[in-house]
Amino acid sequence: MRIGVFVDGQDVDSLVRQVRSAHDHGFASAWAPQVFGPDALTALAVVASQVPGIALGTAVVPTYPRHPMVMAAQARTVQQVSGGRFTLGIGLSHQVVIQEMLGIPWDKPVRHLREHLSILMPLARGDAVSFEGDTLTAKLALSVECDPVPVLVAALGSQMLTVTGRMADGTVTWMTGPRTIASHVAPTIRRAANDHGRPDPRIVVALPVAVTDDPDRARGQAAGVFQIYGQLPSYRAMLDREGAAGPAEVAIAGDAATVRAGIEAVFEAGATEFVAVPFAERQRTLDTLAELLD
Repeated sequence: MRIGVFVDGQDVDSLVRQVRSAHDHGFASAWAPQVFGPDALTALAVVASQVPGIALGTAVVPTYPRHPMVMAAQARTVQQVSGGRFTLGIGLSHQVVIQEMLGIPWDKPVRHLREHLSILMPLARGDAVSFEGDTLTAKLALSVECDPVPVLVAALGSQMLTVTGRMADGTVTWMTGPRTIASHVAPTIRRAANDHGRPDPRIVVALPVAVTDDPDRARGQAAGVFQIYGQLPSYRAMLDREGAAGPAEVAIAGDAATVRAGIEAVFEAGATEFVAVPFAERQRTLDTLAELLD
């Protein structure tokens, strides 16, 4: 099983320490978010220069605030520093963040993603681009020498998954349980990719994980820590598909055998990679997960 770990922190030194710990535990990858803390791409360039071996990714960088040329230049810079270990995860974010906090119009998000990828994908590969859309334009090439940058999209709805399957390298999901991966995410994105002659996409699934002797208490923690995700429309829709009342019900919590079974269910549903987001008894969780690695 290819298992990665989510890292987060308020300073770059903390991220370096967390990624080094993930590497020492033998995890395949470490993934950093872009929310209101350090810039994820800048931070991962620093991490890549200090921690060898482990694959790195963003989960995820919002698209609206960054022109895809800027996104591609930043991503290729991280790829150059990392020596080919980086995957760029992007996403639309949410209307409450983009429009209400940043003042950027949340207009036709599917069109926005399509136009963003029309520019980002060739530049991420190292090709020139000439594209003029309704909202985005780019006619240029970048001079950052590196391996191509794989691009994953935080796609959950059917239209988003279809665009992603046609244009990007895969998806990275959050708060999406195995039943929904099996019945909705995996078949939709794979069908779109195959219909356009593209290889099977990567399906990276991130979920909260806790190895604990008190799963009820851990789920209570999850209900509080991840409460907001039960209210944001895109995640709420996935929880509803899963038949989950809230984030606590998709968290994988319990003893080592329970956690192993939960992660195996995610792979059986169609995931190609799993990213653990430890939320309780972090050190025990990391130590136990390391024992599950191939």
